[in-house]
Amino acid sequence: MFEIERFLDILEEEIKHYRVPVVDLIGVLTSDPYRILIATILSARTKDEVTAVASARLFERAPEVRALAELDETEIAKLIYPVGFYKSKAAHLLKTAQILIDSYDERVPDVLEELLKLPGVGRKTANLVLSVAYDIPAICVDTHVHRILNIWGYVRTKTVYETEMAVRNSLPAPHWSRINRLLVAFGQGTCKPVAPHCDVCVLRPDCAQHNVVPRKI
Repeated sequence: MFEIERFLDILEEEIKHYRVPVVDLIGVLTSDPYRILIATILSARTKDEVTAVASARLFERAPEVRALAELDETEIAKLIYPVGFYKSKAAHLLKTAQILIDSYDERVPDVLEELLKLPGVGRKTANLVLSVAYDIPAICVDTHVHRILNIWGYVRTKTVYETEMAVRNSLPAPHWSRINRLLVAFGQGTCKPVAPHCDVCVLRPDCAQHNVVPRKI
């Protein structure tokens, strides 16, 4: 039987000195669901360093939902440039701010189905907001999580959605919230999609990529 919980425990120690993914860092610095939602939207297809700077610029001008809604789309685009798809994200952010004001009393919803109604918010973003902003057990699967879990042999899936459903059915809920935090950091620092550092990987002896069956405790 695959010992996923032991793998995660090993990574907890391994990544202590890694760079923390920007959305998790924002979650450490603030418990504001608005800021976590906006930073997560900005982080899609964008390097963490760029997201961090763009988020700081935007929050200086729009520290809360109503202030964001008072900006125009062009100004938002300038503030968040050069995040990926900055023009589309500017439109999404403006619409999201208005929806939060009109339908949610300026509060970011804490229900998956409601979050998915917001422009530009997919399952990854919604689950990350639930986990980081509200400490609600949620499985946030991005390309790092999907790729690494398949490399380990924990899942045999073709899409991010299939991976989320597989993990939801196999991993105890108390471990859901750390999946993204650990595997994104590990995927950026060691188990990279290009030129991974397998030679120094703490999980190499157990990794299915190297044709070794995971050890038993």
